[in-house]
Amino acid sequence: MTKIGLISDTHGTFDDKIKHFLDPVEQIWHAGDIGSLELADRIDAFRPLTAVYGNIDDHRVRSVYPKFRHIVCEELSVVMTHIGGYPGRYEPEARMWIEKVRPNLFISGHSHILKVINDKKYGLLHMNPGAAGYGYQGVRTALRFTVEGDRVAELEVGEF
Repeated sequence: MTKIGLISDTHGTFDDKIKHFLDPVEQIWHAGDIGSLELADRIDAFRPLTAVYGNIDDHRVRSVYPKFRHIVCEELSVVMTHIGGYPGRYEPEARMWIEKVRPNLFISGHSHILKVINDKKYGLLHMNPGAAGYGYQGVRTALRFTVEGDRVAELEVGEF
């Protein structure tokens, strides 16, 4: 059992409210728009960070973090990117990764809108944690969950 914190679109923000919500997790996954390499380092110092870059991230962030990432946590296969779309409307490159890897979980960010959707066509769970940083969305959000073998369990939403 592995406890994961999932954030996106921090845009340079990693404050005490987010830290408090993520305190119980063992790892943090970040779906892009980190804000700076310095912020990524701060997050990684708090909990081990696995991330992808987003459209606002500069060349320094892009030199460290990829656009797409495939990871395996326990038996859960995960593909993560920043701009990926949604079930039935995936971006072409995201669809290519999904069809190639056949993950159990697909993660994207960018929209600032928290969504968790079952994709029956590809047999996966799609997660977008919304935005943990400030933006037009009003409410900042994050997710935390447990990986148990090849499935996601104990999914919780944080609002700030």
